[in-house]
Formats: sequence, structure tokens, C-alpha cells
Amino acid sequence: MADVQVRNVSRSFGSHKALDDVSIDFPDGGFYALLGPSGSGKTTLLRLIAGFDFPSCGGISIGGESVERVPVEKRRIGMMFQNYALFPNMSVADNVAFGLSVRGDTRSSIETEVRRALDLVQLDKLGERRPHQLSGGQRQRVALARAIVTKPRVLLLDEPLSALDKALRVDMQIELKRIQREIGITTIFVTHDQEEALTMADRIGILCDGRVVQEGPPEDVYDRPRSEFAASFLGDANILRGKTFDNGIRLSDGMQILAKEASSGSAGVEAICAVRPERITIAASASATPPGRNTLNGRIMKRIFAGNSSTYFVDRNGETLKVLVQNQDGERLSEGQDVTLSWSPESTVVITA
Repeated sequence: MADVQVRNVSRSFGSHKALDDVSIDFPDGGFYALLGPSGSGKTTLLRLIAGFDFPSCGGISIGGESVERVPVEKRRIGMMFQNYALFPNMSVADNVAFGLSVRGDTRSSIETEVRRALDLVQLDKLGERRPHQLSGGQRQRVALARAIVTKPRVLLLDEPLSALDKALRVDMQIELKRIQREIGITTIFVTHDQEEALTMADRIGILCDGRVVQEGPPEDVYDRPRSEFAASFLGDANILRGKTFDNGIRLSDGMQILAKEASSGSAGVEAICAVRPERITIAASASATPPGRNTLNGRIMKRIFAGNSSTYFVDRNGETLKVLVQNQDGERLSEGQDVTLSWSPESTVVITA
């Protein structure tokens, strides 16, 4: 296993800069997610680490060894593609054995390693089948077994679960994390699925326009976003705009929004505050609000029912705030009803320009 270090890496295609001075550390044995919208540079970065492409400038090292000019076959990288890229004319066992055969391992060694890899992904009974005889989840496991059977230093996953339906994707998230922990391999995966990144990763890096806008443990990135983009892209966030004062921000209508960790900048600076929809309590306007909480009044414009939860869209002076609540026994609020929103200062994040 090995750590991966990316230092001041840029990659340009003509006048377009796909990556712009990116620096990230991928710790040895960690499970790291690269998250971002289409065109953010996450797949380009994965390709540079794999060796399918080379940086315009900057350095990449694996296990302390500089590799930015080392060809892909000498980097000891395991790669799992979005479409799995299985050979349809080969059995499951032969697909898994392919990399070992190309490397020139002995037949007995190949049989042992293939058996071990298929057992790890719980496909030990299906070695003689062809890919078309497998379910989507089983094909995904074959691709994973093929990627890890050569015992690579680093495992790279490009949207590995995107081809699966939602229920199977959730099961495979758990299974993939189990396998990663069991073998302890440094794993970097690209995804645009926020829930997938939060569920599986030890650390998350959010990319936008070729730059890393924030990275860290999932809880920190989610609870303490450092930019409006990070707040809005990873999960949902209500954004309120105003100017800073000692304990938070003051909105244009004079309402004060308190934050536990207020901005350290000067007072009167343009800023936003972000609050997650699930952190807000919604109640009929006549209801009492506990002291010390931020409060705003509004009117419900729409309610979306989603089984165990509902999302309320609340209008406040022409801007819409979202509130996510669990559906429980009790009073159900209606569209057109006046309501009071409240939340703790601990749930308010102030972000200055």
C-alpha cells in the first residue's frame, strides 16, 4: 500500500485548464472521494494519478516515488472503470486472471490469487460464468476483483456504482467499503453522487473549475463549508445574504442571524450564512420559539411528500427557504400557512467573500 501526493498539478488542453494548481494528499490506506460537477477536473486528476495522461506541470508521487513521467503499467495501480470493461468472451475467472497473465505469473500462482480475489468479493461459486450471465452488481464485483488481484499499491475507481439501481448501489457501497477495509488499500474514487461520497469516504475533496475548493473528513466538509459552492454542492443549504457583525450577519431588513463561530473579519463586510434544511424547525406562527435560536417568519408555498420525510418551501420576502422534516404523528402544516422557522446558532455557518 502507499500514500499518494499531488503537488501543484495543472493540466491544460489548448486554452482550457482542466486542473489548475491542485495539491492534495491521499493517505496510505485511506478511502478518498473526489466530488464535483461535470467538468470540474476530478476524472482528469484520476487519469493523471493512473498514468493515462501526464500533467502540464507539477508533481505526483506514490509511496514517496515520483511517477508523473512513469508509464501506467509500471505504477502498480488498480483501476476500475465506470462501464466495468469486462471481456465478454472470457469467464469470470479468466477476466480476473487477465492482469496476472499479462504480468507472466505462473498458472498455479494465478489460480491461487484468482480464487482468493473471487472469495473476497463473494463470487467464488461463479468463476465459470460469462459476464452476460451475471447481474449488474455481480459484474461490478468481477471488475473489482480484477482490479485488486494484482495487489496494486493504489486502487482508482471511476464512478464505480453509477450503472447500478438505487437499492443495489446502497448495498454495494457497504460491500465496497468492507472490501477496502479488509485489504487496507489506498483508494481514490471519483463520483458526482454526494450521498455516495458521504457514506463511503474517509475524506472528501470538492473540485470546481479545476481547483480544490475544500477537502477534509465528510463531517467537517458538510458541517463547516468554506464557500457558497461547497455549501450548495454537498447537500442542500439555505443561503442568506447580509453583512457581518460581531456574532453573525445582519440581513438587509435588519434581522440578525447569530452564529456560534462568527466571521473573524471586520464588521460590515458582505457575507452569507448557510444553514442546512434539516437543521431548521418549522412551526405555526403562533407557536412559542425557545430563546436563543434564530427565527424568521414566512409562508409555506409548497410541500413535497417523500414518505418518511417532507420538504417545505417557505417564502420570506421573495426568497425561498427549504426545510426538511421527518413525518411523524402530529400537526401537519399546509401550503399557504404562515410559519416561523427557527434554528440554533451552532447550525449557522458564516462565509465571507
